[in-house]
Amino acid sequence: MRLRQKCLTTIIPIAAIALLLSKFLVHILTESWWFEAIGFSEVFWTRLTWQILVWAATFVLYSLFLWGNYRIARYQRHKGKGRLVLVDRTVRAADASGLKVYAGKIANYAVLGLIFFLSISAASISSPSWETILKFLNATNFGSSDPIFQQDIGFYCFIMPLYEGMRNWLGALFGCAAIASALVYGFDSTIPPQWNWQNVLTGRGKLHLSLLLAAIAAIFCFDFWLKRYELLYSAGGIVFGAGYTDVHAKLFAYSALSVLLSIVAFLLALSAWQRSFRLPMLGVGVTVIALVTLDGIYPWFQQQFIVSPNELAKEKPYIEHNIQFTQAAYRLSDVQRQSYAAEAKLNRQVLQNNQPTVRNVRLWDYRPLLSTYRQLQEIRLYYKFAGVDVDRYTLNGNYQQVMLTARELSFAKVPREAQTWVNQRLKYTHGYGLVMSPVNQITSDGLPELYIKDIPPSSSVDVQVSQPAIYYGEETDAYIFTGTSTPEFDYPLGDANAFTHYNGAGGVPMPSIWHRLAYAYDLGNIEVLISNYFTDRSRIHYYRQIKERVEHIAPFLRFDSDPYPAVINGKLMWLVDAYTVSDRYPYSEPIARSISQSKDAEGILKGGNLDRILRGNINYIRNSVKVVVDAYDGTVRFFAIDETDPVLKTYGKIFPHLFEPRAGIPPEIKAHFRYPLDLFKIQSQMYLTYHMNDAEVFYNREDLWRFPLQTYEGGEQMMEPYYAIVQLPNEPKEGFILILPFTPANKDNAIAWLAARSNGQEYGKLLLYEFPKQKLVYGPRQIEARIDQDPTISQQFTLWSQAGSKVIRGDLLVIPIAQSLLYAEPVYLRAEQGELPELKRVIVAYDKAVVMEETLDKSLAAIFGSDRGEKEAPSPVTGVSSTLVKSALETYQKAQEALRQGNWAEYGRYQQELEGILLKLNQETGIGKKAG
Repeated sequence: MRLRQKCLTTIIPIAAIALLLSKFLVHILTESWWFEAIGFSEVFWTRLTWQILVWAATFVLYSLFLWGNYRIARYQRHKGKGRLVLVDRTVRAADASGLKVYAGKIANYAVLGLIFFLSISAASISSPSWETILKFLNATNFGSSDPIFQQDIGFYCFIMPLYEGMRNWLGALFGCAAIASALVYGFDSTIPPQWNWQNVLTGRGKLHLSLLLAAIAAIFCFDFWLKRYELLYSAGGIVFGAGYTDVHAKLFAYSALSVLLSIVAFLLALSAWQRSFRLPMLGVGVTVIALVTLDGIYPWFQQQFIVSPNELAKEKPYIEHNIQFTQAAYRLSDVQRQSYAAEAKLNRQVLQNNQPTVRNVRLWDYRPLLSTYRQLQEIRLYYKFAGVDVDRYTLNGNYQQVMLTARELSFAKVPREAQTWVNQRLKYTHGYGLVMSPVNQITSDGLPELYIKDIPPSSSVDVQVSQPAIYYGEETDAYIFTGTSTPEFDYPLGDANAFTHYNGAGGVPMPSIWHRLAYAYDLGNIEVLISNYFTDRSRIHYYRQIKERVEHIAPFLRFDSDPYPAVINGKLMWLVDAYTVSDRYPYSEPIARSISQSKDAEGILKGGNLDRILRGNINYIRNSVKVVVDAYDGTVRFFAIDETDPVLKTYGKIFPHLFEPRAGIPPEIKAHFRYPLDLFKIQSQMYLTYHMNDAEVFYNREDLWRFPLQTYEGGEQMMEPYYAIVQLPNEPKEGFILILPFTPANKDNAIAWLAARSNGQEYGKLLLYEFPKQKLVYGPRQIEARIDQDPTISQQFTLWSQAGSKVIRGDLLVIPIAQSLLYAEPVYLRAEQGELPELKRVIVAYDKAVVMEETLDKSLAAIFGSDRGEKEAPSPVTGVSSTLVKSALETYQKAQEALRQGNWAEYGRYQQELEGILLKLNQETGIGKKAG
């Protein structure tokens, strides 16, 4: 019985460890197959090799060092006493009572278990530091230095993290060893009950503990040496980074404490061979006094009595450092600033000369358009449009801005009774096609004019989709199998379905039973092993979700929250912006700190996946990489577009075949690169404050900006950046631009607008156009107020609401044209219970005029005259009697007054009268009938 129990207690732990290890090894095997299939084996093996090396080295060193110190402590405590046990007195008492107690063995097993646990924990914590070590070994200089220590920025981004890691690693190692050794010595049965540390440290373990304490003191010395550099990230001053007190008080304190601790370390080592321990204790006492005085009292005194009374004068150089380095870290120093007159000099001829801009005013807001797309073009319940994206194409010879979305498969929408394993993994494998429409064209029904639509895709422009199947996308979050004996569902075809067999290069080959066995074990799915549908041509596709796929290849990069599709050479491709980041740029304001100090940031920096970019205290960011993913075969390509970025250069040394050079980017792919929206939001957030270059103006916050407010869905929200095709001032032709206006912190007038270019050699350039400060330039919120105050527009909104429709006012766009500003806002109607918004009107505001007409052209003609030079009178409802509109509004107001007075008879009479008027309106326009 005892033998059986002993066997069970031995076999069960071994089996559990073997099971866990086998699961890990099989997963590593399938991962290696996946990376090999997509062509990034080098990335996988480099990461895995260094992770294993760091883990193994930490585990071995911790185990040996901790066990060695435990053995030394036991040996010193029991020298010459034969068999070693931890608690002699307990063992002897047990033997005296006749009980067979193996206290020594139990204690040894307990210590071994504790050492094993500590070593495993340290190894697991240290394993992710492979990246820190490799960046240290492949460090790249930035070519600029900090203003305090004159160290290259690369020292802080690549060297300091390893030093800090070593400090923590060694501190934990020697701290655990010292505590364990002290406990062993402390439980010595030969020490009298009145023992104290002086008794312990004058015994056999004095040499041992003195050397351990000396090492710990040396680590603290190293820690204070590092703290000198960490002052450059001080968050307690008037700005982020070292301030006057940090440089003139704390820097001296940390230097002095580092020297004192080095002396303490020397005295501790020296005391190991001396009888007295007084010198080290004296050194520790002096260090503690110095710590309180130099790191506490002295900085406080200097801040209160030297800096605070003369704060601007004392802190000015450090404010300048903060401005300079923050602007450099976010590329704000590259912003080209120009004046923008904002003159009221538009006329029909100027508009005619800027037709590319006028033709591409975005009338479709992505939110109502997504709802419209879903109603018109999802076709089947199992298809889904994840979101609407903006891009530009040359279509039929015209450079146009378009909106598009991919039609992806959402298996969760398949009827529950059809959600079988075969359907999920083998049949419903891919989405199909896309929808594309111009940003400014509408049908007679108020719906978008579709350039590409339906299944199979039909195109009315010279962009054809030759491979519409979408195996990799934003919604493809499940693994699937292709190349099986059963055909895949391709797309609906009338009352039947079309089927296909995948013939691409995507996925991992599964030619043998061993591959299936490995994946069955890794996925925990027995069907993979026992299904009869698999052949030697079968392939497994996983990590199909775009962001998950690229992050799995390069987890050291941060990725934009919005991948967008593009049709390139007939194929559907996904483009993803990737960022290199750091939290070690000296004096640079962290994004999170800026957000926490600004309520405005909640409007454009929250939501979506932006938090994944901002995780950590990052204060440096570059859009150095563009990633392209083939929607059919999952091929991934990383293009280096900012080859001057030192962080990217360092990663390029670590993974020499990961990034393709900028010179090798195919022009058809480069044509669809756009300035990333997330990066622009981050830069805009920082620019609200860091457009101020003068330290005194910055200190007084004299010129703070904010994001403009606009009306949407009956409330106010922050205006988001938007893409537009615009011909910038003094430019020969139009370009694809990302735009965001700014307003002063406490006012609603426009102060400037920021633009980011996305075309050719000008890609990535930032321009700020500043309005004259001596004149009023209407901001978006002021334009929205003028729209609300216009009586004819207000009447029309009231009538539509009474007719059972919901009025949706789209984004207000500020369109720069030839040193003037034109404001445009689309108006949509949606039935209260419907999900099909229709574009019914376009509001245009310019100078003192605000008009609302059926189309943009009619609104422009109402202000500037038609092409024939005729000026049309502004009318909010084309073709409808203004008397009828006025009568309806008056009747509605009378009905409401009767209701307030409780006069139900009058209220009923006015309601009948209003119904008659609305019926007449419906007959003339068809609006009420259509919306209802």
